[in-house]
Amino acid sequence: MDTKKYEVGENFDEMFTGEGKCRGHYQEFLKVLEKTSSKRISQLQHAANKNQVAMGMTFNVYHDNQGIEKILHLDIIPRIIPKQEWVRLEAGLKQRIYALNLFIQDIYNDQKALKDKVIPEDLVLGSKDYLKPCVGLTPPKGIWCHITGTDLVRNNDGNYYILEDNLRCPSGVSYMLESREIIKRAYPDLFNKLGVMPVSDYPVKLLKMLQYISNKDKPVVGVLTPGIYNSAYFEHSYLALQMGVELVSGVDLVTKGKKVFMQTTKGLEQIDVLYRRIDDTFLDPLTFNPHSMLGLPGIFEAYKAGNISIANAPGTGVADDKAVYAYVPRLIKYYLGEDPILENVPTFLCREEKDRKYVLENIEQLVVKETNAAGGYGMLIGPKASKEEHSKFRELIKKNPTNYIAQPTLSLSTVPTWTEEGLQGRHVDLRPYILYGEEIEVIPGALTRVALKKGSLVVNSSQGGGSKDTWVLYN
Repeated sequence: MDTKKYEVGENFDEMFTGEGKCRGHYQEFLKVLEKTSSKRISQLQHAANKNQVAMGMTFNVYHDNQGIEKILHLDIIPRIIPKQEWVRLEAGLKQRIYALNLFIQDIYNDQKALKDKVIPEDLVLGSKDYLKPCVGLTPPKGIWCHITGTDLVRNNDGNYYILEDNLRCPSGVSYMLESREIIKRAYPDLFNKLGVMPVSDYPVKLLKMLQYISNKDKPVVGVLTPGIYNSAYFEHSYLALQMGVELVSGVDLVTKGKKVFMQTTKGLEQIDVLYRRIDDTFLDPLTFNPHSMLGLPGIFEAYKAGNISIANAPGTGVADDKAVYAYVPRLIKYYLGEDPILENVPTFLCREEKDRKYVLENIEQLVVKETNAAGGYGMLIGPKASKEEHSKFRELIKKNPTNYIAQPTLSLSTVPTWTEEGLQGRHVDLRPYILYGEEIEVIPGALTRVALKKGSLVVNSSQGGGSKDTWVLYN
């Protein structure tokens, strides 16, 4: 394949410099690419697509009339991250998760950060994700955010920025694991030659972490799923299978004497740890949302009694709030006495009059986000939107300013991607996964999400995005 035809464009490209020179950590991959014909690359891409279907690597898109199940398109060209870059990312993510865990513990207990006015009290206590039943609670081992998927982007300056924190039920890790298996088949010799760090032991590390947060020597662990119609059901079943634990839904469980039991063919069996893939408020209709049919009545009382551990802990959703996100650099400084290693994207809080005025006047140049939305919903990309959409969001902001933040439109970095027109640059973000058990560990890989449409900045799978295997190098 002739890679000289590849157009770098105006954005930072992960593989090539602005002058079209291949970056050092991609040199070995470039040699393979140049020896491979376009026809062969197309064949490898087709094989990857078929493997995804065979593995059941599907997700559901709600409100989609084209069918329920889709594959998350896996591009055959990997994203490669050199060791020196990863070391900095790893340190920054560990710092951030440690501070966020301290923040969540604080706001449900002493509330020092609120009293010291590090973050506005009404912003935290008024958040719909601040769960009053959790006030006064400390989860097992003092850990709230056991599994985190943090989204980062790289701007034109070559620096990584934190885009958002996902501390509630972060998804996508199964695609990271299965994508690696598929891409290894395409480039079997490159992994050892380049020294790509493995991710296959993630289920083992996840299980070890879940066992750690129990007070029993041999705890019974389960994955709590909303069921087969959930968008990430493939992931729930995949992780349960890989860990060798039970996949359960609310109807499989009962509470008795403030303990949680699974209904089995041999009778009731107590369950000690649940990796829940249900939003906080759906966990227990007796404590939270009374209309929930997904959770288990009485599970929160069992949790408070110390008879079951839940990951992530109920109440972590408040730290997912996009308005809280804006204060995380201050929280790192407050709790740790350190400057953030990884910076936030500059953020305008529409709840503040000065910021709101700026956003309303410059909405055409900004990305506007709903503070509690996810998956690319409730969002306006100003430069790509119509005048009608601008007007609509101006009215929404005026009506409920607390519910919106805005950020400058970043020039997301690009990675060469295989398209019908050949090799073209597509915008990407990066979602590494972090486990918090006996220590904080960043898995040496990530889900790289890619905007498959030319020029698009929306990488979310629910909005037509795809993925890439992410290679973190030993050296």
